[in-house]
Amino acid sequence: QVELVESGGGLVQAGGSLRLACTASGSIFSINHMGWYRQAPGKQRELVATITSVGSTVYADSVKGRFTISRDNAKDTVYLQMNSLRPEDTAVYYCTSELVPKTSGNSRATFRYWGQGTQVTVSS
Repeated sequence: QVELVESGGGLVQAGGSLRLACTASGSIFSINHMGWYRQAPGKQRELVATITSVGSTVYADSVKGRFTISRDNAKDTVYLQMNSLRPEDTAVYYCTSELVPKTSGNSRATFRYWGQGTQVTVSS
């Protein structure tokens, strides 16, 4: 069983900051990508940022220069530091990870897992 648990969401005023964290736990052999997506009401889920096991990052254009993704491989945890928040950043933020569960056995097959989501609300 693999689980991703997010924390750190909340309500903040425009221009403020929040830091999200997500920890993977369970029967895991290895973790490849970790990242964050978000979904605002009435919109599709969209990529926010991802990071590989060696620290290569990808950001959505809308968050470049404001958000920073990082990870602690020893803790199987990914972080999202969000600065200069805007009302349009309001959404449910989902943690995601591509990892190899121990149940893959010798195949080392990779699967994508999702967290339950954490609400971020930015007031104007």
